[in-house]
Amino acid sequence: MSYDPSPSHPYRPPGPPASYTYDTYPWAPQEAPEPAGRRPQRHTALGHHSDLRVLRSAYRWQRRVATLTALGYFVLFLILSAFAPSFMTSTVTDGLPTGLLLALVQVPVTWLAVALYEQTARRRVDPIADRIRRHAELDAKREGAR
Repeated sequence: MSYDPSPSHPYRPPGPPASYTYDTYPWAPQEAPEPAGRRPQRHTALGHHSDLRVLRSAYRWQRRVATLTALGYFVLFLILSAFAPSFMTSTVTDGLPTGLLLALVQVPVTWLAVALYEQTARRRVDPIADRIRRHAELDAKREGAR
């Protein structure tokens, strides 16, 4: 079967206007017509707002700082255990090896990572999320007033 782009009928009878459409499938949902008195939106919708990109990047930065703090120290501990056994077995005080001391310091470093996570959340992420929430509430009120 080949496709012939030439018209089969050179004369086209006048038909309905271009805006009129035929229902090919009667069970297909119909598009709701635009209300006559509806004003166009003056502001961008929340899904396209640039604050969401800012929030994602702030949250991403927050996760990286906390993760690198906790995992970075743990990886350093593992590397020292594997490649510097003489350093890890040397004693700091009477009978306390350096490896055990560094392992015990892992707990405060984890607490530090959690504290950094909370601090950056309060200082950088939460204000952006609050601003987006306020904008969303204003958008909902504007839509409800229409």
